[in-house]
Amino acid sequence: MENRWSALKPEGESTTPLYLQLARKLAEAINAGWWQADEALPSERTFSEELGISRVTARKAMDVLLEQGLIRRRHGSGTFITPRLEQPLSRLVGFTEQLRQRGFEPSSVWLERGIHPPSNDEVIKLGLSPTSQVARLKRQRLADGVVMAIEMTTLPVAVLPEPHKVGNSLYAYLDSAGHAVVRALQHIRAVNASAEIAALAGIRQGEAMLLITRIGFNTDNQAIELTDTYCRNDYYDFVAELRR
Repeated sequence: MENRWSALKPEGESTTPLYLQLARKLAEAINAGWWQADEALPSERTFSEELGISRVTARKAMDVLLEQGLIRRRHGSGTFITPRLEQPLSRLVGFTEQLRQRGFEPSSVWLERGIHPPSNDEVIKLGLSPTSQVARLKRQRLADGVVMAIEMTTLPVAVLPEPHKVGNSLYAYLDSAGHAVVRALQHIRAVNASAEIAALAGIRQGEAMLLITRIGFNTDNQAIELTDTYCRNDYYDFVAELRR
């Protein structure tokens, strides 16, 4: 902790306001992993005493980080690091792998794993017969114990005949079963959380979310995965690299 405080000390000769100096240094420390996702930050009083600044300065620095989405306040509990996941739009990667690459511990809470008749939408998007069956998976996706997204996936029963055998990573299971998803089409749009989704994600009903609809294809260019992922917009960033 001593190294943390020394790195956050303001630069006396700088013309940058103290609160902006602290906000910048704190942002760098958070992005470097000095505080883990959902870990509590020290209080404004502690920042004031350790860094020799006023509590007003510490509060203004926290307000900057709050606007940037790096921290969040819980009434009566304090200020906590916001888990954030940057998802590149140019590379197909599963949720579990994404989180591990970012240093998070991924986990899931299963809400449903079963075999059902397909809906009209599933028939069309997966190219199925109306009389066929599909495996449906529904779960909360967590990073370091914090709910990041609600995910609902449909696959042809020929691809996933035993949905209860899927562990934390669907893509790893499909790879091992010889049904790898090698490319996907994704559509991202803003939606308002329904009562059900809001309750599962731990947010208010009607709050804005990002809905990712993905259709995954195998090596034979057959659609074998249809996934709707409702992402908390305070935890997700989507990154695209553009070139000319």
